[in-house]
Amino acid sequence: MIEEYPDLLKMDGFDKAIIGVVQRVGLQAICYDTHKVIEILMKDMTEEEAWDYYSFNMLGAYVGESTPVFLELFEKPRSGE
Repeated sequence: MIEEYPDLLKMDGFDKAIIGVVQRVGLQAICYDTHKVIEILMKDMTEEEAWDYYSFNMLGAYVGESTPVFLELFEKPRSGE
């Protein structure tokens, strides 16, 4: 489905964290699940290092209008819902 948005910026190695595309006037961007991003980063670093890396290099990055966005879910959905 993400193939329908070839102009949006995608983070290499984080496809499993993609949860959709967000849109509003002037914005269209790939949306990543913050906790899944952290889980992926933790394959190569500690949790604290992962949060630091995420905060500075991902959340803090702006690379144009289609810069990815991140969603922190309040409650993880249960399987089957």
